Amino acid sequence: MRILFVHQNFPGQYRHLAPALASDPGNEVVAIGDKANIHRAQGLHPRLHLCAYPSPQGASAASHHYLRSTESSVRRGQAVARAALDLKSKGFIPDVICAHPGWGEALFLKDVFPDARIVLYLEFYYRSHGSDMHFDPEFPATFDDNCRVRVRNATQLLSLEAADAAISPTHWQRSQYPAMLQERTTVIHDGVDTDVVCPGLVTNFQLPDGGGVLNSGDEVITYVARNLEPYRGIHSFLRALPQILAARPRARVLIVGGEEVSYGRAAPEGETYRTLYMKELAGKVDTSRIHFFGKLPYEQYLQVLRLSSAHVYLTYPFVLSWSMLEAMSCGCLLIGSRTPPVQEVLEHGCNGLLVDFHSPASIAQTVIEALENPEKTIPLRQQARRDVQAKFDLQRVCLPQIKAYILRQG
Repeated sequence: MRILFVHQNFPGQYRHLAPALASDPGNEVVAIGDKANIHRAQGLHPRLHLCAYPSPQGASAASHHYLRSTESSVRRGQAVARAALDLKSKGFIPDVICAHPGWGEALFLKDVFPDARIVLYLEFYYRSHGSDMHFDPEFPATFDDNCRVRVRNATQLLSLEAADAAISPTHWQRSQYPAMLQERTTVIHDGVDTDVVCPGLVTNFQLPDGGGVLNSGDEVITYVARNLEPYRGIHSFLRALPQILAARPRARVLIVGGEEVSYGRAAPEGETYRTLYMKELAGKVDTSRIHFFGKLPYEQYLQVLRLSSAHVYLTYPFVLSWSMLEAMSCGCLLIGSRTPPVQEVLEHGCNGLLVDFHSPASIAQTVIEALENPEKTIPLRQQARRDVQAKFDLQRVCLPQIKAYILRQG
């Protein structure tokens, strides 16, 4: 079978699926991605052929601001269509196309390959109410924002009209899409490799800036996000630290994540959210006990999770992070925000603990109580790993389901 993957930041959500399908000698697998990003996929699999399209020009500054994301998507869709036409001219006609519709890449694929089965990855549908918008009073949305996000969905809706099927990673993410589209969408998570992402002892873990070393058994509070930003609760977490560190004088805090903005509005000019909120803590905490790592290589990131005595995961009602499930798979005590994407997986007192996203005091008290009674958290940690193995295991659960769905005929 011939399979085409399309993702501007390939492999993205296809990091496991694409190589798995390429491993089958009966498949011919090609991926199209933005030239600026696709080099990261070099060496992903020897039988996976990579095609790059030039990064398209962005929207005109003169365009209506509601339409700028749509205009950018159309330009990107055109760039992908040209790359697809080039593949077609060379004789590659896919049976199945797997694409992420969020940036416009899927807009014209059906026009290039009318007989291909197109399966879209539905990550997030923007709503003015009931999800991330109007969730955080610290960052109020305007009526203008409401209108803008409604138009922003145009790219996905046009892509979905031309698609044959769709996958969404969680039930809550699927529920954000219009009802008529939910009926065509199957929930299958990308999967966690629980054989790799597992508990383990850690010795002599080096802290940055000469901060010493940590070992399993040390009191360690962890926080992980792709970038340290309000959508992932960095403000609520940092504001909880004075109370936590005052109550737990031996605790260290390990924070992993970059200082860019993946979601939501940018920090004030000249600031990052890390610097902004750390200024609030000036004189309130011993900053030598708070360690910022930036973005870590994967194995070091897993070491951080394995060291964790309490792992705090906070999020707006938004896309569920891989890191939350990976923390559970590592046997962390997961302390998560009481928001719908987290509540789909985390049951308070069963496989983790839930806290109010907006309450640093609640977050702090929950962390403190957990650290005071570590033996009581052992059943929660064990159940967390069992639940990930049962529902999200890559090799035994998710990958077989995804492959069967992608390769389905008709």
